[in-house]
This record gives sequence, structure tokens and C-alpha cells, in this order.
Amino acid sequence: MRLSFYWYPNCSTCKNAKKWLDEHEVDYTAIHIVEETPSQEEILHFIETSGLPAKRFFNTNGKKYRELNMKEKIKDATIEEMAAFLASDGMLIKRPITTDGKKTTVGFKPEIFEETWAANDN
Repeated sequence: MRLSFYWYPNCSTCKNAKKWLDEHEVDYTAIHIVEETPSQEEILHFIETSGLPAKRFFNTNGKKYRELNMKEKIKDATIEEMAAFLASDGMLIKRPITTDGKKTTVGFKPEIFEETWAANDN
């Protein structure tokens, strides 16, 4: 199955992840995370299929995160509220997000990509 790879082309982590996917000949569709920001429903699905807490989907190092004081806003937010915040601006989302619809990874660590996507029957 073809992966959906949500990335921001100027992001060095995203470039490294894309390079890894290319080197491992993984079939994927690259989606610009700011131009085509995932919907609240898509983000909720990513959270569910990642097994990670919703807070891990925020780009905590990003300028937007700081400007919008997201640390305070998400402190007591529900998963639905966090997904709505994330869907409102692609720059708030930790990237890349890689998914096959059943599994989702956030960010890029070669060992996690190896474990999750290298054996993927694309």
C-alpha cells in the first residue's frame, strides 16, 4: 500500500525522511502539510493509529506554537480540541507524518522508519 507522507519541503527532518523513503524504494505520495493541512478527522485517525499521545503531534519547536501560546492552550485540552488546533495550521504539526492508514509515524528516526516502513508491502 502506498504511504501518505505529510511534509514541509523546507524542513530538514522532512528532507531526511524523504531521502530514507527514496533510498528504501518505499512507494509514497508526498503531501505538503501546510498547503494541504490534514483535517481534524484525519488527525484524530493519525493519533489513533500512531499509539502516541495527541501532544506528540505538536511542533513544539515551531514559531507558531510559541506565538499562539499552544503550551497553555493544550494543557487541559481534549484530544478533539488538540486535533482542531492542529488542523487549523499545518505549521503547528510535528512533521513529517507518515501513514499507510493502519500505522502512523510522527517525525523521523531511521530506526523507527526501518521497523515500521522497510518491511511494508507497498
